[in-house]
Amino acid sequence: MLEGKDGHAAQKSMEILCALGEIYGAKRLIEVASVQVAGVSYHNLGDAGLEFLRELARDGHARVVTTLNPAGMDLENWRNLGISEDFARKQHEVIAAFTAMGIIPSCSCTPYLAGNLPAKGEHVAWSESSAVCFANSVLGARTNREGGPSALAAALTGKTPEYGMHLDENRKAQVTVKVKAKLETNADFGAMGWCIGQKIKNKIPFIIGVKHASVDQLKSFSASIATYGGTALFHLKGITPERTLKPNEEITITPEDIQIAFTALNEEETDVDFVAVGCPHASIKEIRKIAELLDGKKVVAELWIATARQTKLLADQMGYSKTIEVAGGKFACDTCMAVAPLKGRFKVLATDSAKGCYYGRGSNSFKTRFGSLEDCINSAVSGKWKQ
Repeated sequence: MLEGKDGHAAQKSMEILCALGEIYGAKRLIEVASVQVAGVSYHNLGDAGLEFLRELARDGHARVVTTLNPAGMDLENWRNLGISEDFARKQHEVIAAFTAMGIIPSCSCTPYLAGNLPAKGEHVAWSESSAVCFANSVLGARTNREGGPSALAAALTGKTPEYGMHLDENRKAQVTVKVKAKLETNADFGAMGWCIGQKIKNKIPFIIGVKHASVDQLKSFSASIATYGGTALFHLKGITPERTLKPNEEITITPEDIQIAFTALNEEETDVDFVAVGCPHASIKEIRKIAELLDGKKVVAELWIATARQTKLLADQMGYSKTIEVAGGKFACDTCMAVAPLKGRFKVLATDSAKGCYYGRGSNSFKTRFGSLEDCINSAVSGKWKQ
């Protein structure tokens, strides 16, 4: 492939992977079972990124199952979400380039909920930070946090350099985290991720004191600790599958720490004009809960539920979508608030996602309110934040 015998795209991809391997001291390339590619939104790619994709699509083809991170819009319902014709045309061209390479346009930051589910010990090449953290930690798969180009290169070759999270010695815990706080909601787990991330940065934590955690709570925690600390792996005693020795270095997370996180993620705004749920993408269980909370009510703030299109189809079949849409809520399939072109459209964002607060502030200059799913839906109905 490096010599160009398999075409330009494979050669270009192998050049990228070999350069990475040399930088990180990898001894060899290894096969990957699947790939998840970020850098899908035209909002982030621009024309230069689109041309790069078109170049590779001329003769490139995915050699393993490959899925996409969220696009910059709902690929079908973009008009209803206020996306312009020009942006929609460019975004569809991006998706066309990916699909020409045999890449599945799932457009979800939760590939493990949308058909791309690796087994424990499998080597993969994933890009999205929360998905990488979830795959390494909860599933026990092995992946570095790939950039968009390196993940795409892995898709077109079926290979990745063996370094970082692919090696046993780099997956050991480095700091013990004692959690003494009571955690109940997804937002509580997001706040814990904020606390731990701030304290340990990109170290690998061995977390004790958390007795139970649902998939949705682990999804929220993975997103938050990866956003605010940069770690790609955590060990949660009694919950996550890999075993590790308890490090001597130790920190404690108290109820006061969790409250500090909520204070940091909340601003004083009381009027809410945008409520966004699904960062990372909402599960069918979360959508069911939203439908229950909205049954018989009407929203006054713009309400988006970001989710994978496959999950939305399940919600359609169960009647959850109708309940939510009758109440005035909108589904944002294929996209999310972190990658959609939203700057200037709203002032105050309410969300149950700590990661959503980070991107809401940084990318779109929103003021943020952060709380439980119930808090968010109540604010969508009232237009006010009450906690």
